[in-house]
Amino acid sequence: MIRINLLPHREAKRKARQQLLVILVGLTATLALAIGGLLWVVFNTQVENQKGRNQYLNGEIAKLDKQIEEIKKIREETASLLAKKQVVEGLQINRSEPVHLLDQMLRQLPEGLYLKSIRQTDNKINVTGYTQSQARVSAFMRNIEASPYLENPNLIEIRAVTIANQRANEFNLDFFIKREKAEEKTDRKAGPGAPVKAPEKKV
Repeated sequence: MIRINLLPHREAKRKARQQLLVILVGLTATLALAIGGLLWVVFNTQVENQKGRNQYLNGEIAKLDKQIEEIKKIREETASLLAKKQVVEGLQINRSEPVHLLDQMLRQLPEGLYLKSIRQTDNKINVTGYTQSQARVSAFMRNIEASPYLENPNLIEIRAVTIANQRANEFNLDFFIKREKAEEKTDRKAGPGAPVKAPEKKV
C-alpha cells in the first residue's frame, strides 16, 4: 500500500492563502488610503474655494459699506445745502416784509391811537398801545381786516390806565401778515418742505 504525505502540499496551500490575504489586505489598505487622499484633496479644494468666495464677498461687502457711508455723507451734505438754500430764499422773499409792515401800520392806524410796541414772531404780529376811545381800537381792527397785506385781528386785552394824570385805554392786539404768495413762490423754488420761520423781531 502506497502512503502519500500531503502535509507539504497543505502547508504550501496555506502559505499561498496567507500571501494572498496579505496582498488583498495591502491592496485594500492602499485603495482606502488612495480614496481617503482623494476625498481629502476634494474637500480641501472645496474649502479653499469657499474661503476664496468668502474673502471676495467680504471685500465686496466692505466696498458696499464704504459706498453706503459716502452716500449718507452726500445725503447729509445735500440736506444741509437745501436747508441753507431755503433759509436764504426765505430771507430774500421776506426781506421787504418789515417795510411793508410799517407802511401798512401807518396806513391803517386811526388818529388818536398810539402804539407802544410791535413784536413779530414768524407772520404773527403783536401790538400794544394806548387810545382815548375803545371805538378807535375797533376801527383799527376793521382797517386790518380790509388791508390786502394784513389779516385776522384778535383783541387780547383792553383795560383802563392812567398816563400823565389822564385816563386812557391800553390794548393788546394780535394780527397776521398774509404770506400766501411768498409761500407759493418758496414752494416752487425749493420744492416740498416745512416753511422757514423768521426770527422774532421787535420794533
